[in-house]
Amino acid sequence: MATRNGALALAAAVLLLASSAAVDGKGTATKVDVALYYESLCPYSARFVVNHLAKVFRNGLVDAIDLTLLPYGNARVGAGGKISCQHGEYECFLNTVEACAIDAWPELNKHFKFIYCVEDLVMKRQQREWESCFAKLGFDPTPVTKCYKSERGHKLELKYANLTDALVPPHRYVPWVVVDGQPLLEDYENFEAYICKAYKGSPLKACEGLAMLQQAVETWNGVSYNSDVAEGLMYGWEMKTIDTK
Repeated sequence: MATRNGALALAAAVLLLASSAAVDGKGTATKVDVALYYESLCPYSARFVVNHLAKVFRNGLVDAIDLTLLPYGNARVGAGGKISCQHGEYECFLNTVEACAIDAWPELNKHFKFIYCVEDLVMKRQQREWESCFAKLGFDPTPVTKCYKSERGHKLELKYANLTDALVPPHRYVPWVVVDGQPLLEDYENFEAYICKAYKGSPLKACEGLAMLQQAVETWNGVSYNSDVAEGLMYGWEMKTIDTK
């Protein structure tokens, strides 16, 4: 009997260790690290921010992640620290503006609202109206304005340059999405499924449909699904037009 009780105790201890493997010292589930490497005027980056990343704030998945935005992308640092950007000088300027917003408002909910607003204007080809986002959101423009007009803004962009250039493997395009240390490559639109797979806390309602879809997809000869199609399957919506350009 003693041997049996000892075996049961050992089994219980193993289960307890397994269930707590992904919790911190306070007993709370460890959040999943999510990083978005992007550039402000890239249409694919803007589309990802507005049409995909914003969903986590609506479905509650944001509570399970530590999200970091890095506005630099395919830019390059030249002689004397001068930065050149893929879509020209105005992209460098908006990258700096968004870097300054992150610096001025460290709270994710606040700086994401601003970046979402700017990228929404980019999608509408109204990016030069970006300052309207201050009034739309009721945000004081002073800290961001002071930042991008000073050396502070340039230093922030150099910081993001170093972080982007340190990626292993190196990024090949933008948006470049990394979940739990894993670059998602061309499957970045399905980042929510990767978050749900990596999250070890209590089951999340936002993950229920995604888990079923991911299991189904794995049987489709390893072919990745497009998240627009996935949403249609999950909610019975009509399939959206997919831009393949």
